[in-house]
Amino acid sequence: MCSTCGCGEADVRLTTLGGEGSTGHGHGHAHQHDHDHGDPDHHHVPVERDEELRTHTLELEVAVLAKNDGLAALNRDWLTERGITALNLMSSPGAGKTTLLERTIAAAGRPVTVIEGDQETLFDAERIRRAGARAVQVNTGAGCHLDAAMVSRALEELQPDRDSIVFIENVGNLVCPALFDLGEKRKVVVISVTEGDDKPLKYPHIFAAADLVVLNKTDLLPYVDFDPERLTRDARTINPGVQVLPLSATTGENFGAWLEWLY
Repeated sequence: MCSTCGCGEADVRLTTLGGEGSTGHGHGHAHQHDHDHGDPDHHHVPVERDEELRTHTLELEVAVLAKNDGLAALNRDWLTERGITALNLMSSPGAGKTTLLERTIAAAGRPVTVIEGDQETLFDAERIRRAGARAVQVNTGAGCHLDAAMVSRALEELQPDRDSIVFIENVGNLVCPALFDLGEKRKVVVISVTEGDDKPLKYPHIFAAADLVVLNKTDLLPYVDFDPERLTRDARTINPGVQVLPLSATTGENFGAWLEWLY
């Protein structure tokens, strides 16, 4: 079990899918990699005393995050040298990240590639391919987040065009993805109106990390008990000045504001 976030040992698999009509990588070669959080002994924490366990856990967490941050810095340099904008999309499952990406690909003024993070299946990467973009599906097994090493391998597979946009659709989870820098330029938290308006105070770390909060599925506001003003107020209590952008990825309502922020 990962000592940093508590997720199980990840069985990481990468599968590359080309976009419709693309001449890039093909539809389905997969690679399997061992998930290394940076310490070969991170499963063997001494447990003789509670204090000793806490001390070792803290040391391991610092080591894991330090190694990840170093790899993230290398990712960031690689992307910057090529003029590539990388965005890390984080949300709980079902908030609408993939639908948002499908509509974005259709309207994009720059080449788009996508790194898809899920514990299992190729469902979302297949949707991205059908929308017309190349994607790498990163299946994490029991892992609950993407890390910088996974993103590095995915970028190597994708080889995104210069001056393009790379979306990193993180594993659906409002906790663990907030801990891990991936080398992205900006972080976007997607929250849907069907999830309730209390999420910023329940999950403050991910909202504190956000450069933008997308409030999705606004077409359902007449049918759910959700207060956009409360969500905005609470998000800015955690992260003063953060922009909250309401839209519907399904209907296209206010989608232009998303494109304006993006470009």
